[in-house]
Amino acid sequence: MEKYQKILAVIDPTTEEQKSLKRAIELAHKTQGNIVAFLSIYDFSYEMTTMLSSDEREAMRQSLIDDRKTWLENIIAQENHQGLTINHQVVWHNRPFEPIIEQAIHHNVDIVIKGTHEHDKLKSVIFTPTDWHILRKCPCPVLLVKDHSWPANGNIVASVNVGSDESEHTSLNDIITQEAVLLGNIIHGNVHLVNSYPGTPVNIAIEIPEFNANEYNDSMRQHHQQAMQSHATKYSISAENTHVREGLPEDVIEEVSQQLDAELVVLGTIGRTGISAALIGNTAEHVIDRLNCDVLALKPEGYKSPLQD
Repeated sequence: MEKYQKILAVIDPTTEEQKSLKRAIELAHKTQGNIVAFLSIYDFSYEMTTMLSSDEREAMRQSLIDDRKTWLENIIAQENHQGLTINHQVVWHNRPFEPIIEQAIHHNVDIVIKGTHEHDKLKSVIFTPTDWHILRKCPCPVLLVKDHSWPANGNIVASVNVGSDESEHTSLNDIITQEAVLLGNIIHGNVHLVNSYPGTPVNIAIEIPEFNANEYNDSMRQHHQQAMQSHATKYSISAENTHVREGLPEDVIEEVSQQLDAELVVLGTIGRTGISAALIGNTAEHVIDRLNCDVLALKPEGYKSPLQD
């Protein structure tokens, strides 16, 4: 298995329960891949030590790094990783997403795996700024792990946009489906394709009396169903594993994944950054925190991270 040979598991310094490492080990056992358990740390009290000499400050910094290395070694030792190679790395950085992405870029990592946080009282997933930065800027696949198992014969939902003829969407559909099929083979899961289409625009129905909303809806549905059938056939996915529904992508993806009790949702992210990311969240970011399963986010072909040289 050539895919997923280099796995980067992002370690959470705030907990002993490392969902990312557990999932990385589970995946590596199936692909015989190598894992790097990666921890980025920073202690803001370090900023208050400017009165110390540079040697004293360096000694303090190194002491904190060594302490975390020992802690991480103990975490790894507690996991069942017999037959696997797990290296570990602790770096000092005040913007944790940057060394994670730089590690992925410089070492040609195949997948970054990161655990998510759950709010104890609300029972909802909380995404940190680091999560969003990695999702938007990491060029390789990013797997966000939640408390949901990967049983054999489970369901994998691949979110595609088959209604568009634009080459960017067509290419991303292929990337998403290929990755879902590959993962389906690795974890023995059933791949489902989901696609949403928009309903009748209300303003058109009101402003143009002769506009036939039913005909429009039927035409739109048929167009997407035919496009879905064509796309599914290309990847030998049966018609019963395709889902074409009217609605917003985030609503349809959530609905289908819940009905199937999906283990994993695979979707594309166009990697917006800057002001456009703040103003216009993409589908991945709208849906990702509403899903009670792992999410694999993929970039389009040719995507270049703003952290790349």
